[in-house]
Amino acid sequence: MKVLIKQAKIIAPSSPFNGQTKDIFITNGIITTIADGINDTADVVVDEPNLHVSTGWMDCFAHFCDPGYEYKETLETGANAAAAGGFTDVMVLPNTAPVVHNKSQVEYIVQKSKALAVNIHPIGAITKNTEGKELAEMYDMHQSGAAAFGDGIHSLQSAGILLKALQYVKSFDGTIIQIPEDKSIGANGLINEGIVSTQLGLPGKPAIAEEIQVARDIKLARYTESKLHFTGVSSAKSLEYIKRAKEGGIQVSCSVTPYHLFFTDEDMKGYDTNLKVNPPLRTSADRTALLEALANGTIDGIASHHIPQNWDNKTCEFEYAKDGMTGLESLFGVLRAVTDIPLEQIIGLLSTKPRTIFGLPVPAFSEGSPAVLTLFNPDFTYTFDAGMIQSKSANNAFVGKTLRGKVTGIINKEKVVLQ
Repeated sequence: MKVLIKQAKIIAPSSPFNGQTKDIFITNGIITTIADGINDTADVVVDEPNLHVSTGWMDCFAHFCDPGYEYKETLETGANAAAAGGFTDVMVLPNTAPVVHNKSQVEYIVQKSKALAVNIHPIGAITKNTEGKELAEMYDMHQSGAAAFGDGIHSLQSAGILLKALQYVKSFDGTIIQIPEDKSIGANGLINEGIVSTQLGLPGKPAIAEEIQVARDIKLARYTESKLHFTGVSSAKSLEYIKRAKEGGIQVSCSVTPYHLFFTDEDMKGYDTNLKVNPPLRTSADRTALLEALANGTIDGIASHHIPQNWDNKTCEFEYAKDGMTGLESLFGVLRAVTDIPLEQIIGLLSTKPRTIFGLPVPAFSEGSPAVLTLFNPDFTYTFDAGMIQSKSANNAFVGKTLRGKVTGIINKEKVVLQ
């Protein structure tokens, strides 16, 4: 297949064409020509106003629910959602049935996703059945294609187990992913503990439940001299700890969700179950701290925390609703809507940074290289509607919100997916 991209501005810091507007010709998945004007005949021509192109984006925390929970999402529908959001690569959670805690489960995901337009990288469970009690077969999973290790939506509570895991992954330079949450604090909490939780009469989950876990895990990462990634960071104090750890040379990184950048606990007053997430939405002061940390580089990446939930799990009493919202399709639009940091910095957070954190190769953007590309218009303003959701589940709180920056499509693995 031959693809011609017309007059696209290239945003790829490692490319000699960075910042230039060029035509790009792709033959059978390989970038053959990058030039000012190309008139060759192509099977697919992409010619859109204000078209930009970058190295394909990568998400490091999404739940595709396959195997076991295919009524919420499958690898195929998850890949469709990822492509709609501009992602060529996605790291998927191990919280399936059975859990991805051995090499056969990793191989199932790797093999089943080969035909998809999106590269799917399994996150292997740290512990068997993500129960937090006994280490899983991490080396075997690494050999089979696991990109990193974490118990997914379950935060690892045992300091001893996390210590062993951090020591274990050093043998192959692996990275541990952790949602920071001490579950013994605010165990029955439904939203952030504060004025809003009191007004609504809902049990709260205090920020210290996150902060105390961040502090503990940083000390374990320092002791083991291993690599640790916090995802879903939501508290200003957590960011302070992480910033100091980095300054001290500890191998710690962190990512934030788009919904923590957009919403606060004030938005919970309508009891919208789509906003029931973990970690919970925090205060406006925390949101401001997250945006500042995004601008100054303390935050290393954006993680969608794409957690599909079926209708029954969200259309119910707030107390019984499951945590999580989908977010792959809306992520870029949310980012552009909430921050004015330079476009090149945003693209770095979406493309090169996550691959660097987890030791995956960054695709080259040059003639003769495989085409791993995301096409987008960074300034297009629109209202996100339900028809834009490609996920099998529709629990997205951004429906009806005004976003800025729209994805045109992706090119990856000799496949072209245009919106």
